[in-house]
Amino acid sequence: MSGAAPTRVGPKRIAARLATAAVLATMALFGCAGPTRMAAPPAPADVRADPGVAEVRYFVARDPGAFEAAAREAFRRELAWRASTGQTGPLPPVNFLAISGGGHDGAFAAGLLNGWTAHGDRPEFKAVTGISTGALIAPFAFLGPRYDGTLKDLYTNISQADIYRKRLPFSALFNDALSSTEPLARLTSHYVTRQLLDEIAAEYAKGRMLLIGTTDLDNLEPVVWNMTAIAASHDPHAVELFREVLMASAAIPGAFPPVMINVTLDGVHYQEMHVDGGVAAQVFTYPPSLNVGQLSANIGAVRERKLYIIRNARLDPDWANTKRRTLSIAGRAIASLIQTQGVGDLYRIYVTARRDHIDYNLAFIPSTFTTVATEQFDTAYMRTLYQTGYDLGAKGYVWSKTPPAYQEATFAPAN
Repeated sequence: MSGAAPTRVGPKRIAARLATAAVLATMALFGCAGPTRMAAPPAPADVRADPGVAEVRYFVARDPGAFEAAAREAFRRELAWRASTGQTGPLPPVNFLAISGGGHDGAFAAGLLNGWTAHGDRPEFKAVTGISTGALIAPFAFLGPRYDGTLKDLYTNISQADIYRKRLPFSALFNDALSSTEPLARLTSHYVTRQLLDEIAAEYAKGRMLLIGTTDLDNLEPVVWNMTAIAASHDPHAVELFREVLMASAAIPGAFPPVMINVTLDGVHYQEMHVDGGVAAQVFTYPPSLNVGQLSANIGAVRERKLYIIRNARLDPDWANTKRRTLSIAGRAIASLIQTQGVGDLYRIYVTARRDHIDYNLAFIPSTFTTVATEQFDTAYMRTLYQTGYDLGAKGYVWSKTPPAYQEATFAPAN
């Protein structure tokens, strides 16, 4: 009896089988080494960041009262510091700075701040807030012009390789992100030292605040971290926690790994998963539920207040010829979502500032900036954008007094 004729397999099918085998082999090799975590704390839970650094963060959507208590305490520290230095008379005006997310577009904020210094009228900020790339800028903006060189170096002399390293193509199947941010962790460790925290702690004693936003992915809620309180705690793990919060605020979900924050509840250890603060907001100041005007009157802190917002993005339509492909369509849709969310944040902050009699000032990347980046954290692109921001700041930036496309209503007198 003759044997059955062999089945012929075409080259396309062979290639498909080889690709499948490669995927399975990769999963078998790395699948057992996938990241793990401790259980998330039960929700809602009142937890504290380990190891025992008390009152360093606020769940502003859940409990704005904790943030208000921190603001009151900061004012008490300011009064004590003024008394200790012999300062009397009316309270001086104060300035606030909010720096948005934007990835490599953070070069705009770095350049604008440094140009503002060159112009000669950059103020000291009572409070600085930051999200994502804004979180990485915020500590140096908070400490003032002596860190202008650091800001310039961070946004003109780094490249993609200094921020993240791409993982294997199939890593999304068994890992927590498409890239590793070990390079960014090394960069953060280089700049965030005990000396830096000591300098921030000295400002904490004056009643100043440095605030960073992350997103608790388990609870889907924003978290505001009081970095000045962390620095002033002098806890042996404070430097590590400070770095973790900065990394978490910049952890773009899916692209960068989340940061696991250890917490305790009733003596039981848990882990929270924190990611980019931009998931919750592109820029923030203080919760709208906190009426600063009323609070100021209640505690005797009536004074002139100015708010400066740096939005690391263009606010005009961003045209592109979108390819008819799944990833291209999804990417453009997400970009639109981020753009509209950012504009919404600017309107929310504007309404809150108007209610509380705070002078509103907005800066953003001008529509005249048309340089195109060839990749994320393109050094040449960032240098050009940094210089654009610097030039605008050095000649005296003309701050917008309203959100984009907003016009104050005017009414004719009634007859």
